[in-house]
Amino acid sequence: MNAVPASPAPTLTARLPGLGLALAIATLALWLGKLAPLIGGPVIGIVLGILVRNTASPGARFTPGIQFAGKQVLQWSIVALGFGLSLDQVAKTGLESLSVTLVTMSSAFLAAWGLGRLLGVHDQLKVLIGVGTAICGGSAIAAVTPIIRPDEHDTAFAISTIFLFNVVAVLLFPLLGHLMHLSDLGFGLWAGTAINDTSSVVAAGYSYSHAAGDYATIVKLTRATLIIPVCITLAVMVAVREKKKGAADFSLGRIFPWFILWFLVASGVRTAGLVPLAVQPLIHALAKFLIIVALTAIGLSANLRRMISSGPRPILLGFGVWVAVAVSSLLVQLAIGQL
Repeated sequence: MNAVPASPAPTLTARLPGLGLALAIATLALWLGKLAPLIGGPVIGIVLGILVRNTASPGARFTPGIQFAGKQVLQWSIVALGFGLSLDQVAKTGLESLSVTLVTMSSAFLAAWGLGRLLGVHDQLKVLIGVGTAICGGSAIAAVTPIIRPDEHDTAFAISTIFLFNVVAVLLFPLLGHLMHLSDLGFGLWAGTAINDTSSVVAAGYSYSHAAGDYATIVKLTRATLIIPVCITLAVMVAVREKKKGAADFSLGRIFPWFILWFLVASGVRTAGLVPLAVQPLIHALAKFLIIVALTAIGLSANLRRMISSGPRPILLGFGVWVAVAVSSLLVQLAIGQL
């Protein structure tokens, strides 16, 4: 049997309506995120996207551009983030926090797998919630989405679940830290390894103390780099699974997350000092905006009725994984005398 020829990629003209819609909503989300930094533009973007998708219901002519923003723009945003991450700046703190980070990551993945099976949550949503909780919230979910290719409503649900516990952590962690009389470094390490999103880590850390905020931020940036081996591992697992299924179009090159390699190149350029200081804030702002555009597009693709039909189990899974990470971080610090 002859193979069915692949459909031609949509033209730029075909993508303009959906891309323009995503850009317009993302611009509004960026502005609102500055007014409400605790929530942030990315979460506001995906929420606005979901609202538009499930009230105005954009027609089929918007689909090519929305899909482009949710995939290609998403990958560009991850590469742009690499220009803002200097690996030599976080090396010392990264080594100091590595043991705690590895334990919390392992706890997150084990809890996501075990509790997910118990609750009957399907594999892709388990991976999204596990990765988002273990590493860096919405950014990690954004990074693995092109690899495991989940349904858009699963991505939106996972990001919304992660955000819920980010807000709880920002409000609860400083209070608990003072009740437990944690040191500045102890709280910084706890916040940096147990809170998901970078903005939430910064908010919780600096509300505890300036020293705790500095330490938490560096720990969080180091933790974010672990998305690279996680993405590569997931890519290999997906490739092996497709090969076992006998997929006719299987190839490791097609499934491999090449944008992660470009992320490494960008980080190398930043580490080598080739990015002028005056340009770094602009690149950071561009990366943040691209993430908002991509997550807005994911929201525009999400079917709220399907999300609601998922029931409370994914939220219970997110809660269980979050607790496992928070508790394991404290236990490791207690064992090594960091607290």
